Amino acid sequence: MRRGPCDALYDRGVPDGPLASSPYEILRVSADASEAELRRAYRMRVRETHPDHGGVAAEFHAVQLAWELVGSAEARAAYDAHGRSDVRQEGFAPPPPRQRRDSRPQARSSGHPGGWHRERYLAEIREFAGRGVEVPDPYDAALVRGAPRAVRHLLASAIAEEESARELATLGIGYTVWHDVATPAGKLDHIVLGASGLWALLSADWGGDVRSKGTELVGPAVAGERPMHDLSIRARAFGRAARVKFSALGVVVPDADAPGFADLGSLRGSRCVLIPRPQLAHVIRTGVPGVGTGGTDLFELRTRVQSAVRFV
Repeated sequence: MRRGPCDALYDRGVPDGPLASSPYEILRVSADASEAELRRAYRMRVRETHPDHGGVAAEFHAVQLAWELVGSAEARAAYDAHGRSDVRQEGFAPPPPRQRRDSRPQARSSGHPGGWHRERYLAEIREFAGRGVEVPDPYDAALVRGAPRAVRHLLASAIAEEESARELATLGIGYTVWHDVATPAGKLDHIVLGASGLWALLSADWGGDVRSKGTELVGPAVAGERPMHDLSIRARAFGRAARVKFSALGVVVPDADAPGFADLGSLRGSRCVLIPRPQLAHVIRTGVPGVGTGGTDLFELRTRVQSAVRFV
């Protein structure tokens, strides 16, 4: 189960995801609500979510945390300025280069994970701020929080790809990874080749629980998207150009949003899986039963993929 929307504001000195609900959204008031409106909304939400009145405990807890963040004038001023009442958020800028702590060889990788989505986010956030308006920090937490969901989703997608790339780098020298690969049907976030087969991966963060229905992913946050279907179309488009067939299609989501690893069956000849991000490297290393390279030599597959790769 996904944690309460405000939980991450308290347990780490880093911001929650770009799609996390703000205290105002949880209390169902506008950010400029008066003190009286805020208090009325809080009381109403307490009645609606209290477990003794048929509510859900997690939602009730989220309402309490939201009130702690904006219920007093001092806390609200701090939240409106920095996004947290205790520690200033660090924003959502790209992560610094990872410092190696061991000498083990990493997977060979190329491409710029998250770069395409970050470029789109930067263009959209400046459009949102308004022409002629200076945006000194496009990753400021308060600015991100006030942006439309579609804009925040771009940033969430970039961060998801960057986090997956860090996991994939730990696979070791026997694996090759390509990030942000162009296809005629849209981009592939990651292509991974190793002993467990040829994988096409989508890294996503919809800001809510993700479930499976057949070979597709569903849930209120997914909102009618068809991520596995779209991933399959892009993989097939690249496969035709490279003369390869993907062994598996994987959608990678935050650990809090998935019930666990799920094998969804086959779609157009490729196995479909849902992968919580902390399990990503383990799943790729161990593979899925019955899935592999199909007898094709790894060197030949790598040569075909490399010759066809074009980055977005």
